[in-house]
Amino acid sequence: MGFPNRVFFPILFLLCSIFSIQSSAQTLGFRCTANATCNSLIDYKLPNTTTVSSILKLFDIKNLRSLLAANNLPITTPQNYPLSASQILKIPFPCSCFNGSGISNRRPNYTVVPADGLYHIAAEVFSGLVTFPQIQVINNIPDQNNISIGQKLWIPLPCSCDEVNGEKVVHYGHLVAAGDSVSGYAEQFNTTESELLSLNRMINSADLKADSIFDVPLKVCTSMVQNNSMDYPLLVPNGTYTFTANNCVRCQCNAANNWILECEPAGINLTRGQTCPSMQCSGTPNLALGNTTSNSSCALTRCAYAGYRNRAVFTTLTQESTCPEGNNNSPSGNNSPSGNGSSGLRSSFILGVLLIAFHLFW
Repeated sequence: MGFPNRVFFPILFLLCSIFSIQSSAQTLGFRCTANATCNSLIDYKLPNTTTVSSILKLFDIKNLRSLLAANNLPITTPQNYPLSASQILKIPFPCSCFNGSGISNRRPNYTVVPADGLYHIAAEVFSGLVTFPQIQVINNIPDQNNISIGQKLWIPLPCSCDEVNGEKVVHYGHLVAAGDSVSGYAEQFNTTESELLSLNRMINSADLKADSIFDVPLKVCTSMVQNNSMDYPLLVPNGTYTFTANNCVRCQCNAANNWILECEPAGINLTRGQTCPSMQCSGTPNLALGNTTSNSSCALTRCAYAGYRNRAVFTTLTQESTCPEGNNNSPSGNNSPSGNGSSGLRSSFILGVLLIAFHLFW
């Protein structure tokens, strides 16, 4: 018995519409409920051999030090440093959230060259960090086959500024490798499988696909930066460093140091003859920023960074215990929302449509 056209085509149209709506709902960026701006990271797999300078230009990264810091590379790394094809770099970029999604804040901007096409730009130049329909939508391009040489295209990298379980994090677009698992990411990045599934709008870990970009919330080191400081909140994830206070201070995060942010004078040459202010801790002539002293076998006093305003750098004394204790940094329990609700409703709706089709046909 043939399937009647009067039944088949309306149902086909309905199903196509459903999947089109699902796709368009996730067209741009990671989920981001806060109307905010922040700094984010994303993995970029180099499509060919290149240099640090070329990466700075491609992603509109204004400061060499920010790229080096995100990848924990030596500050002495030159711009002509060679990079190998297929090497993965973490790209730092500003993120902006609106309408429930987060994308890169008006950059990078790519300049169209001869023989370019949107698919080539998305899949090959930017290694699939975005899709060509995403570039088309954000740049209001009516015809994907009609772009002009010299035209500037905003590349909408996915990102988020949302807190996770009430804590500030740095959202990291991690490139999924073949054989990776959500549970493995949860262990590697000090989070939970359910939290990762929820952030990425996934029903279960089987939905994880190689070469996709996966939203991972990176835990940051705790700091003493005051909320009126010009760099508040100073969010530095494990294995990275940053320069702040007009490049006078260098702060690094190392999980092995009990997730405490370690800051010290940057020690770099400033431009235009500028100098850095004093970074002495008040009342302790022998302790400057980054110095520590032991008061007993289990107590450590540190001259810690507390922020800056204009040309003034603030410091404060902190007391840290060095006594052995249990690790309380790892998330416990599994109380995060699973994110299955909306996906389950969509699945139920599609199943209902199929059952109606089956009934009409028979």
